[in-house]
Amino acid sequence: MKPKATFNWSSGKDSALALYKIIKENQFEITSLLTSINKDFQRISMHGVHVSLLEMQAASLGFPLMKMEIPKEPSMEEYQEIMSKTMSEIQSQGVTHSIFGDIFLEDLRKYRENQLQSIGMKAVFPLWKQNTADLIHEFLDLGFKTIVTCVNETYLDKSFAGRIIDKDFINDLPENVDPCGENGEFHTFTFDGPIFKNPIAFVIGETVMKTYPNPKSSENDENGEYIFWFCDLIEK
Repeated sequence: MKPKATFNWSSGKDSALALYKIIKENQFEITSLLTSINKDFQRISMHGVHVSLLEMQAASLGFPLMKMEIPKEPSMEEYQEIMSKTMSEIQSQGVTHSIFGDIFLEDLRKYRENQLQSIGMKAVFPLWKQNTADLIHEFLDLGFKTIVTCVNETYLDKSFAGRIIDKDFINDLPENVDPCGENGEFHTFTFDGPIFKNPIAFVIGETVMKTYPNPKSSENDENGEYIFWFCDLIEK
């Protein structure tokens, strides 16, 4: 009997490639896709994708979707409480592992491992320490299709939002930007590929600017804010 696992699904390319590898290896029974949602806007945290498109993704992938709703600006204590409650509920269903698409952020991995260890669960990282340039080319070669839904203006300008990731996109990235956006430079929505039963139909809406407080303002802009550009995707 294979161990049961929940898959932390962001809707983007790293999640899609990690899920592809997990399905191919056939070592776990995936019981659900777990996604953090902004409770006020009903959009995927940081990716900005509306929950209706997320639900279409889950249906096409063939897995139950579990939405973890987070307040607009939660304190660390609030976030920890919601996460703990959610993971305890998942664990009560016999789930022993939690799968992530992280690639090389050591602090994030340690945080995830510690949180899961505290309730007797284990973290799994199918893409860990793999070369990100190789990963993005593997992703495209497999036939996945993904669109950029959010860019951090610290690294990329507005023109990158709403672009389909292809080899031209990769070539246009500045040298200081990771090809998978692993440092938070950009986020994506994957709408087709080998693990989808059918492509997700959408139309591209407007691109809007959002600002967020930056605790390290001296390292960013003079206003002490992070600036992000979000490209809205509308269910077709």
